[in-house]
Amino acid sequence: MADRLFLASLEPRAGRSLITLGLMELLTRRLGSVGYVRPIVASSRELDPRIELIRRRYGIDADASELFAYGSDEVAELMARGRSDEVFQTILECGKRIEDRFDFVLYDGTDYSGAAAALEFDLNARIANNLGAPVVALVNGADRDAEEVVDGLRIVRESLIGEGCSIAAIVVNRVDPADVDEVRSRIGDEAPDEPVWVLPEVPMLGMPTVREVIDALDADQIGGPAADLDREVTAIKVAAMSLPNVLSHVEEGALLIVAGDRPAVMIGALVSRQATTFPNIAALMLTGGFPQHENVERLLEGLADIPVPVLAVSHDTYTTAQAVSAVPGVIRAGSERKIDTALGTFEANVDLDALERRIEVSRTDRVTPLMFEYDLLQRARADRRHIVLPEGEDERILRATETLMRRQVVDLTLLGDEEEVRARVDALGIDIGDTAIIDPATSELRETFAGTYHRLREHKGISKEFALDAMLDVSYFGTMMVHEGIADGMVSGAAHTTQHTIRPAFEIIRTAPGVSIVSSVFLMLMADRVLVYGDCAVNPEPDAEGLADIAISSAETAAAFGIEPRIAMLSYSTGASGQGRAVEEVRRATELVHERRPDIEVDGPIQYDAAVDASVGEAKMPGSAVAGRATVFIFPDLNTGNNTYKAVQRSSGATAIGPVLQGLNKPVNDLSRGCTVDDVVNTVTITAVQAQTLAAQEGSS
Repeated sequence: MADRLFLASLEPRAGRSLITLGLMELLTRRLGSVGYVRPIVASSRELDPRIELIRRRYGIDADASELFAYGSDEVAELMARGRSDEVFQTILECGKRIEDRFDFVLYDGTDYSGAAAALEFDLNARIANNLGAPVVALVNGADRDAEEVVDGLRIVRESLIGEGCSIAAIVVNRVDPADVDEVRSRIGDEAPDEPVWVLPEVPMLGMPTVREVIDALDADQIGGPAADLDREVTAIKVAAMSLPNVLSHVEEGALLIVAGDRPAVMIGALVSRQATTFPNIAALMLTGGFPQHENVERLLEGLADIPVPVLAVSHDTYTTAQAVSAVPGVIRAGSERKIDTALGTFEANVDLDALERRIEVSRTDRVTPLMFEYDLLQRARADRRHIVLPEGEDERILRATETLMRRQVVDLTLLGDEEEVRARVDALGIDIGDTAIIDPATSELRETFAGTYHRLREHKGISKEFALDAMLDVSYFGTMMVHEGIADGMVSGAAHTTQHTIRPAFEIIRTAPGVSIVSSVFLMLMADRVLVYGDCAVNPEPDAEGLADIAISSAETAAAFGIEPRIAMLSYSTGASGQGRAVEEVRRATELVHERRPDIEVDGPIQYDAAVDASVGEAKMPGSAVAGRATVFIFPDLNTGNNTYKAVQRSSGATAIGPVLQGLNKPVNDLSRGCTVDDVVNTVTITAVQAQTLAAQEGSS
């Protein structure tokens, strides 16, 4: 039987989506196999947005119709006819079907928004009790002062205890940020037996996106990029004045509603989006269904680079404004900005380890990609590090910066012309908060860095003038920030070659004590485990000494990321079955690893199938502690390693994170020029964890 947890509140508008996401993130990353059930949804005839959000984000292999039992109106009718037992039995049966397929199930109670709202608390309490599910109680702090919030907590707790529910924890959500500290100071006496966490109100989570406005009003998008439809609408402005007066009322993130027969106001509003002297509107909506003059259409086509979605509806301006104001802000599947913000808020304010203990979650031996990535984020967040990103104008870097900022994972500095970076941020419609931006050309650090670089490389003939010019290069400037301790690590390569990224590190940061060469690994996130592949990116044909060094560095990297290192020194033969120069190099490298690090499990030469498959390993290398159980795979040369990691990645669907450089005094990591935003986020997070590990080693030495 699956373990289970029930999320319950006494009233609507408590911010359930945020808490549901936070709980699912915790459970999924710990267990891998987590199901989800909403016993009662608003309507059984419409797709429930929260079910779809959870189902899609966490890859729940079930149809949406399997994850709920009733619509609210159906429950009200059945209970009015005295058929409450039938309702309850059907809900339990729905839950049982999901529990049979998952190790853990989160039950998400009702929102008190439908026809059965008056009956839902009793029903939720009864479901939780009969399931034997501990309850995470949710308290709504919206639009209440500290005294009212504390009273609400007391009522929720006493009501649940009165129903015989077992309370695992209490979360007070949507508290005015100005009252958070006062509420936290007063909650201890109200809930002496349970942990209570207080989360602040996050206004943007309640704002609709441009896409949601389009869907709600059945609007047409007649211009502008689709990429900006997920921007939140922070305000609604009706442009019923002349253009100069309209511009006086423009706000950041506003949806500007303009009558479709006022082209001057429309064009002026679009141009304001390109001007740095005005706030950036989220979208422009044209009302009335008026056809545009052909010259206006041509002008719109010529303004294609202005990142403002242009929408059109047939309704009049007043009706449109009313309809837009009624669009609710919901966290939906695909609302990545909102999801990142919600998870960042939950994880920054809830003690996840304490919550895990309260609901008795036992970690599985399986490690899925989601679980590994979550652990990385948690480790990085626990001791935040400062990472420099030299390619500050690259779209992927900026979008990753927004994600990392919202998840509160690291502190970042972007390099580049600040005006151009800000313009790029505005053009993309993203928010990077107070992320620092440094222009090497104008920074006061340039001369200091040049002096240091000159001293380090003077023996190589580097002049002061050359050193000063070198500091205009963002890779050199960023590497010097790491060398000088201003940043803890650097990630680059989205727009630069590998050599451009790592050459400054070789010259300035250099190798760690006892390491002869810098090498790399890829962290291969398989379906149920994480493997380490090295070296797949840096050293073309390492000799036995180099292979041994790569193996030891790779084992240390594996251990730093929670992977027990068991090293397979790969070759085309296993044990003593083969001969030749290449296999002898691997055999000698294996002996060197044994000599230098007798504490590490290593075996070789060994073929890949014998290293990864237990039955093959037992047949080819019986008695080996590594055969069939290897976690670290050392390839004999770059050709083999690079092709193998790509073959495994493409054939198995594994996620390959890297290359992760190892052997440097401080962490610098390279991105592929074909990297995605997720690749950037993962690499920055890994770099932060590397920086933590190096700092811990320095502290213990």
